[in-house]
Amino acid sequence: MKKFIYLFIVFFSLVNTNIMAQEMIILKLTYGEVEIELYPEKAPNHVQRFKQLAKEGKYDGVVFHRVIDGFMAQTGDVKFGNTNSPEFNLSLAGTGGSDLPNLKAEFTDIAHTRGILSAARSADPDSANSQFFICFESAPHLDRQYSAFGKVVKGMEFVDKIKKGDPNSGSVSNPDKIISIKIK
Repeated sequence: MKKFIYLFIVFFSLVNTNIMAQEMIILKLTYGEVEIELYPEKAPNHVQRFKQLAKEGKYDGVVFHRVIDGFMAQTGDVKFGNTNSPEFNLSLAGTGGSDLPNLKAEFTDIAHTRGILSAARSADPDSANSQFFICFESAPHLDRQYSAFGKVVKGMEFVDKIKKGDPNSGSVSNPDKIISIKIK
């Protein structure tokens, strides 16, 4: 019995260490800081791309160009959506990406629930590049259709404050933007 308890404690410690070792980022918004846990074991290429662009400061100043109340907030167009760039064009925000190649889909068992971070893409499943969205509510129709790669673990109340767009298109005039993204 002592061996069983000892093994249970060792196993739980290893599992707990693995959980604690998750990669975290801080998304700074006008309203406050949002802590997001990334899932490299589920979507390694999407996490790697996200971290690369974040480290390069590409997301700093990027607008939330499509925000639909009760659904999601989309951002990440580092080409046309970055207010710090000479190429910034709000009417084109959402049509651009980075200079890096598109990513192959990494569909997982992660459900698109409140706070999930997922890769935005066109109709082609392998077209994700730099754009991403955060779910306001559960969106099960996106499960295994979009590459989920993280989740808000703290500060969702700040995501909820992001300026909402047109109820049909989600298009936002005078949108909120990402102040910065830092790897914790």
